[in-house]
Amino acid sequence: MSKARQVSLRSYQHSLIQRLADCIEEIWRQHLELSPYSVPKDLGYVEGSLEGERLIIENHCYQTPQFRKLHLELAQVGNGLDILHCVMFPNPEYALPIFGTDLVGGRDKAITAAIADLSPINADGTLPERYHQALSVVAEQTFSQPRTLPEWGDIFSEFCLFVRPIGAQEEDRFLNRVREFLTLHCQIASKETPLTSHRDITKVLAGQRNYCTKQQQNTKTRRVLEKSFGSEWTDRYMNTMLFDFVA
Repeated sequence: MSKARQVSLRSYQHSLIQRLADCIEEIWRQHLELSPYSVPKDLGYVEGSLEGERLIIENHCYQTPQFRKLHLELAQVGNGLDILHCVMFPNPEYALPIFGTDLVGGRDKAITAAIADLSPINADGTLPERYHQALSVVAEQTFSQPRTLPEWGDIFSEFCLFVRPIGAQEEDRFLNRVREFLTLHCQIASKETPLTSHRDITKVLAGQRNYCTKQQQNTKTRRVLEKSFGSEWTDRYMNTMLFDFVA
């Protein structure tokens, strides 16, 4: 693992990843009051090697009154694998779902996996009513190759979109759906009243902990990181950067 001066991966990645990263940051700036989030110096920009190819990870993090961490990760392995990962972690005083989206581009430069969701943190696995009502009237998008959620995927909502987008039209549909999810989420969050009950805050923390615990069961992510950086570094990265939660 080596340290290097941070460079921008975005302009070298799959066009859908570039567009989605730009879209996410644009909506954040439009609806939220962003301030810097303190990232450990050795985790903001990381270089390593995977099966002889250069692996680069670039992290962009912010915070707002409603969100303790907005995390946008871009990664690239050689010339064949591009990744975007994004999660918005609400502050415990806000009973909000967890927005997340991931894109993985294969060696043929096609997007092999695209997922987006507003994941509920309620014990019963349901979204707040205002989210459910708004998402229920959004026009359904059609994709030719839907994908199956992993075994630990019970953290996702009924509106979760997990597909392999084929062609430019389906890529546009996925981007538009993420824009709808994210815009709705930021609009609701910006008007949300913080919780004051210790019991309610404890429930939020439990829901976020469950989300992070399930996400850490993603063996594909863990395998890639362990091959490049070892198990000790991978544990730290997954627990500190990817899916950390307030104890």
